[in-house]
Amino acid sequence: MADPRPDVATAFADPDYDVLIIGGGINGLATFRDLAMQGVRVLLVERGDLASGASAASSHMIHGGIRYLENGEFRLVRESVRERNALLRTAPHHVSPLRTTIPITTVFSGLFAAPLRFLTHTQGTPKARGALLIKVGLTIYDLFSRDGGAVPRHRFLGKKASREELPRLAENFRFTATYYDASLRDPERLALDVALDAESHEGATALTYVEAVGAAPNGVIVRDLLTGREQTIAARVIVNAAGPWLDLTNAALGRESALTGGTKGSHIVLDHPELLAATGGREIFFEHDDGRIVLVYPLKDRVLVGTTDIDADPAEPAVCTEEEVDYFFDLIAQVFPDIAVDRSHIVFRFSGIRPLPRHDDLAPGFVSRDYRIVDAEGPGAPMLDLVGGKWTTFRALGEHLADRTLALIGRERVVSTDGLAIGGGRDFPSPAEADAWIRRELAGFSPERGRVLLERYGTRARDVARYIAEVEPDDEAIAGPLLSTAEVAYMVSQEKVVHATDVVLRRTDLAFTGHLTGEVLEQVLSALVEAAGWDDARVEAERALAITELRERHGVTLTRAGARQRTR
Repeated sequence: MADPRPDVATAFADPDYDVLIIGGGINGLATFRDLAMQGVRVLLVERGDLASGASAASSHMIHGGIRYLENGEFRLVRESVRERNALLRTAPHHVSPLRTTIPITTVFSGLFAAPLRFLTHTQGTPKARGALLIKVGLTIYDLFSRDGGAVPRHRFLGKKASREELPRLAENFRFTATYYDASLRDPERLALDVALDAESHEGATALTYVEAVGAAPNGVIVRDLLTGREQTIAARVIVNAAGPWLDLTNAALGRESALTGGTKGSHIVLDHPELLAATGGREIFFEHDDGRIVLVYPLKDRVLVGTTDIDADPAEPAVCTEEEVDYFFDLIAQVFPDIAVDRSHIVFRFSGIRPLPRHDDLAPGFVSRDYRIVDAEGPGAPMLDLVGGKWTTFRALGEHLADRTLALIGRERVVSTDGLAIGGGRDFPSPAEADAWIRRELAGFSPERGRVLLERYGTRARDVARYIAEVEPDDEAIAGPLLSTAEVAYMVSQEKVVHATDVVLRRTDLAFTGHLTGEVLEQVLSALVEAAGWDDARVEAERALAITELRERHGVTLTRAGARQRTR
């Protein structure tokens, strides 16, 4: 398969870098951005699309991690809350306040077990947290959240007031506690913004579908997965940010390590207006009897339900199983017992492996979500292994990892990413100003289409509008206002689209929301023929790739006639 990508050709032609980053998840990208801003010549390679692994399988939340208090992880909570509040300001196009309600059945449960876990770091038998313990936890959480009033403080309600707000809630809940974290609307697009910010600096390049496959005396051998071409990349420092695949990447480079022990987290997305209305526009966050934290989360006129926490092998693809679906249905029934939910409501499933540290016999739910950086010797250069990390703290993590890298190459930090707007979050209008911004900056688009562009790109929507007007004026709608042929061309030109799945799974939310049909896929393929110059053989291969991935990884079957069917 021919690969016309100029960034790959350029990187392979001059393969000497200050830093090589392996892994294009959010933490690798955050480090990439930070180093690029310091003027470092840095190359990032990712074997798939950007943020297509663990970063794409998140619960779509930016949160402080209230339950980490129980494990005594005060540093992580403090950092998480600070970064959450910062993201509300620096990435408002994708991060917004999320009202979260915890239904509670007991008063005293867990009051003694939780301090025991805190003091002894033993897991014990799972016990539901009662009202007093949750009240203490939220009071402490509020103390960490003091940051210019970024989010309101928590509040408690008794049974009567709780049912006035949430009338479909199960009768056995005696209290509700409501607090605020943050919603992450489009994880993959925020990750893309981070990458594009980095590449706006000279000397920074991110390559997708390029895999680190071996070691050479002077560096790392990488392979372009589209053409099979290999090149040795020399670097003064190598950063392994491969997440749950860190140990597998080290093995490919001739190093043995046992640093990771990720767990699988699965989710389902429901098209269920009755359940959506029952949430009252807030996330419902509660505990199952086994101690796992579960969420029922209104998002994009759908309901996201998750998540599981199961030991998993990163060498195997993560998929949401039928047993997990049954588990989710049981959880929904515990909270909203009079709302019927079945498989016909599922429009999308997804699953990923968390980049957790190795935890041996410790139960997955008790494994730290903090991160650490491990020094090692790589092929021809020092190497830094990143273990752990989570979406909420990506900027701070990237700063810490960049500082360690700068020290190794003898460079000083010249600028901080702290408080710096990300991508389309720059000058983003407030909700009250959004309609006026669309009319002013996206003239010529309908209000509905303008809203889609603003939500997808933030203020970078101006660039899309300019591209369409100047380069692709013959613009045809795909899936109504949700996409257009000219926008697909923009994605190919400016956003590293290589496969059709990049468009339908990550540059847009067509698959996630259930708006992807066989007919829409064909329209996307036709747009890619024009934008990327694909021939018939490439189109056939891309169609087969998309249909297979959607069916096997996301439980969606497409027909050429346009129907969407839920599988299994």
